[in-house]
Amino acid sequence: MSDSAAEPQLSLDPVRSHPEGALRRAARIVGYVSGLALGLVLLVAAWAKALDPTSFADQIQREGLAILLTAPAMALLALALEVGIGVALVLGVRRLYVLIPALLLVGLFVFLTGRAYVRFLHGEVAADGCGCFGNLVDRTPAEAFWQDLAMLVPALGLAFLGRKKGALPTARTAVAAVAAIGAAAFAWRAPELPLDDLATRLKPGVELTTICAGREPDRVCLDRAVPEIASGEHTIVLADLDDPKFGESVAALNAIADREGGRPLWVLTASSPEAKTRFFWQYGPSFEIREVPSGILRPLYRRLPRSFEVREGRVTETYRTLPPNLERESPASSPVAARESSVIHRLGKG
Repeated sequence: MSDSAAEPQLSLDPVRSHPEGALRRAARIVGYVSGLALGLVLLVAAWAKALDPTSFADQIQREGLAILLTAPAMALLALALEVGIGVALVLGVRRLYVLIPALLLVGLFVFLTGRAYVRFLHGEVAADGCGCFGNLVDRTPAEAFWQDLAMLVPALGLAFLGRKKGALPTARTAVAAVAAIGAAAFAWRAPELPLDDLATRLKPGVELTTICAGREPDRVCLDRAVPEIASGEHTIVLADLDDPKFGESVAALNAIADREGGRPLWVLTASSPEAKTRFFWQYGPSFEIREVPSGILRPLYRRLPRSFEVREGRVTETYRTLPPNLERESPASSPVAARESSVIHRLGKG
């Protein structure tokens, strides 16, 4: 037998020669892609909530999560954590100081959506959309739970695969930390920025038939809740009737409502019938006030009041507060004077 026949043949195929190395490379790729996907989902969710941090703080208050800090402070802290983890994962930082907080964050999301889903099944909560992705995404409790479970949990589990060891990625970690601080600063100032059309479902060009809440057969849209505004031209004001500052605007709003040849003025509110009655007798509005489900109105504003113009069932213009053509009356126009003026006006019409 020759020497060449006795020598073992070496394979040039790296996968067959080093199967463990190939598995490690595959695990690193799967882990990175999963971490990237999870990071992008967290960033999209954080962006939607950072545009309207007040709504996010309201959700934190409702969920009973404002324990050690106030709800607004908790909202900023949660957004900073979510952005920091998201940026770190997108940059490929999959160390335990990123993945463990991600595990806790995902666990909290799934727990909250799961709890809402169980409450919905028992008839304890309405079928309003979950706020995990802000007001821009309309999801029922069932959709929120199953979507979060499918998007977050597998990606988080696979992100643990193929983690590298060695020197800490200082630069990428610093970028994630700066992004977290920047996100908190942006959310802090966001309510003052002119971002209402971007942060809500109300913007020029939107059809009233698409502003809805719930799912069939209980789905309700704005054009059905207030059918009169589905045709013609109207000025709409979204308001909280328990807000004294809005009450101070009644005299000026009455002037718009009573203007000959002007657009009809409507005030839409989610306030209770009792609040509507108190408002009527205290301020004497001559404009129409309609109660609309909160599930329809809440995604349309960041702060109240907010107003918009409608023509033939389509939004043509939006305003951050009251209509710009509002001519404020003298401060002497007290609630009593406004009520007397409204009564006199109605008697004159009669």
